[in-house]
Amino acid sequence: MVIILLIALGVHSCQVSATHSALQDYANSVSSLNSQSAANGKSLFTTLGQASSANATNVQNEINQTLTDEKQVLSKAKGLSVPDQVKTAHSKFLLALQMRVDGISKIAKEIQPALAGSGSDSAVNNLAEETAVLYGSDVIYKRYALPEIYGALHAAGTHFSPINGDQFVTNVQWVVPSFIAQQMNINAPGATPTKVAPGLHGHSLTSVSVDGTTLQTGSTNTVPASPIPTFTLDFNNGGTNNEHNVKCKVSINGSSVNGTATVPETVAGKNASCQVKLNAAPPTGTQSVVATIEKVPGEHNLSNNTITYTVTFQ
Repeated sequence: MVIILLIALGVHSCQVSATHSALQDYANSVSSLNSQSAANGKSLFTTLGQASSANATNVQNEINQTLTDEKQVLSKAKGLSVPDQVKTAHSKFLLALQMRVDGISKIAKEIQPALAGSGSDSAVNNLAEETAVLYGSDVIYKRYALPEIYGALHAAGTHFSPINGDQFVTNVQWVVPSFIAQQMNINAPGATPTKVAPGLHGHSLTSVSVDGTTLQTGSTNTVPASPIPTFTLDFNNGGTNNEHNVKCKVSINGSSVNGTATVPETVAGKNASCQVKLNAAPPTGTQSVVATIEKVPGEHNLSNNTITYTVTFQ
């Protein structure tokens, strides 16, 4: 009897150990996958924050790539080995990831009409509907799936590391159509279109400098990362009209670091400049820096509004 009891205890101990191990592995996998998904979210909203009609093709390509990456996260989640204790929670995790794939997919379809201004009201509202879906995925993951996973782990007495709780949507304002329109420099839904004066409109970016040093294309420029750099954008009003509230923007590809400035008025045929300070210290190392003079009403040629530089921040 003693031997049988010892064997039974040994079998039970092995079963408990296997359960703990399976739950630990599952929790680690969920943490890793949500971390990857949240990184995709950061990439998506960085792309949207840098979007304009001048770089519509690049924006489309970057969103398509993010969609591919998020589909891979969903596929990995579907292939996980799921212990019985977390099957219900896992179905909610899968729902959150599916919502993210669906939201990005529809954003990819709406981004071109939104940037082109064709049916801009409906396109921007459609974008807002999809960013709301993405925000909903965060609610499902953080309020429902994650607590249920934690509950199962605690109930089993399993030791585990904290599970990644990052959100996919980086800023809740992204669900507001007017915020989306502002970020992409297009008319907000319901806004009265600006009456455009006859004649030519537009600007050309001529040079960009930092602390008096002019950046060069075709070579790597070196700029201190600290203190936070300020970029001087020199540009020309090549039209026949004075322009108002001209927006300048500098962004670092692949990051949320950017900066904007607004010039109250530029004079037809005259040069102008703006000072753009980044919103945070740039990532150290070699980065792609994009400087842009945003489109003004009535401007059609955007080929000379943007210059991209290779910059090493030290």
